[in-house]
Amino acid sequence: NNKFFDSPKVYNVIGEIPGTDKLLKNEVVLIGAHIDSWHGGTGAADNASGCIVMMEALRILKSLGVSPRRTIRVALWGGEEQGLFGSSGYAEKYLADMQTRVHKPDYDKFAAYFNMDNGSGKYRGIYLQGNDMARPIFEEWLRPFEDMGAATVTIRNTGGTDHQTFDGLGLPAFQFIQDEIEYDRGYHTVMDTWERLSLDDLRHNAIITASFAYNAAMRDARLPLKPAVEIRAAPANRMIPAPAMN
Repeated sequence: NNKFFDSPKVYNVIGEIPGTDKLLKNEVVLIGAHIDSWHGGTGAADNASGCIVMMEALRILKSLGVSPRRTIRVALWGGEEQGLFGSSGYAEKYLADMQTRVHKPDYDKFAAYFNMDNGSGKYRGIYLQGNDMARPIFEEWLRPFEDMGAATVTIRNTGGTDHQTFDGLGLPAFQFIQDEIEYDRGYHTVMDTWERLSLDDLRHNAIITASFAYNAAMRDARLPLKPAVEIRAAPANRMIPAPAMN
């Protein structure tokens, strides 16, 4: 039942819980996953699993009747497999020129982004994407889930999916660490079917995603940006020596 379209347009699916704080309600905490998949299979692990978690996280928050200070928005991105087109289009429209990096009005209203795109395996923590300023915040947020096996906060970067769109613009954007299960053996193939999903792990992930989104929406300040790195040009006609090898 796969559908193919001749149009070059890419579509995103957006839903949100509006913010309630008169000063912060226009700021956005974004959670997301890509809704497209490869043509070979049904795209269950890559990435219906992420879409399931993001929709369930929003459902959890809605069912609890929360009143977040900031708006919590879920985005299911199109065109990720072809080059992060859905998230890049969103960023281009609302956040910054993707070529010049000139900021648009909503750039300073962007509070955080949390992404899932590694199959249906259980969350074990979160990648900081080099943003060590967020470490103590995430360690505190993960503390209630230590007994569930989610406690790791690593400085490492992970790539290849939609959080990179926002991270590349200098915004606080993160990907969760997950168990691989069978992800690397089945994604982008005819084997990527629903029976390989772990529903218990998806429930676990939705709970943590909902908690992170709510915490980000309720704190006084937006999540910190990672420090800018100054890149200095080499003097004219001089080569920069390669670092010594150990």
